[in-house]
Amino acid sequence: MADLKTRLRPAAITLTPAAEQRIAELMVRAPEGAIGVKLSTPRRGCSGLAYSVDYVTEEVKFDEKIATPGGIFYVDGGSVLYLVGSVMDWTEDDFAAGFTFANPNAKGACGCGESFTV
Repeated sequence: MADLKTRLRPAAITLTPAAEQRIAELMVRAPEGAIGVKLSTPRRGCSGLAYSVDYVTEEVKFDEKIATPGGIFYVDGGSVLYLVGSVMDWTEDDFAAGFTFANPNAKGACGCGESFTV
């Protein structure tokens, strides 16, 4: 059998060290059966798409799989097109904490920052 070469491709999105640390913290407290954390872009909000991060219990065939030091991070296969080239970060201040996204594909966002359009 011929030797097959695997071409490594870059991940669809980049996670900052703060985002990777937050994923590790989430996985330490994950509910039983969780195998990772998944980012998706459900249709929601006044601009059309929103970012959603949730625990997952099973792999889905076309999801992007990114290994991080604290656990596996998945990107919904149907959302990858909207997220390619994005940077995901975790930010905290005195009033709020959450994942933030620098998405070069977003053409606009709603005033409250809850949703975006491509």
